[in-house]
Amino acid sequence: MGRGRAKAKQARIARELKYFSPPTDLNALQHELAGSPRPHVQEQPVDEREEHAER
Repeated sequence: MGRGRAKAKQARIARELKYFSPPTDLNALQHELAGSPRPHVQEQPVDEREEHAER
């Protein structure tokens, strides 16, 4: 007994992951599908602590 809260949390996290869709860069996708080389774009690293602090 006592798994109700933990199970509900796991179900909530699984649902978030299932329906999560990150923003899509359609221009990069178009270049990739066309076969042309994509210009190198350096992404900003995401600090995990900042990401969790927003919630």
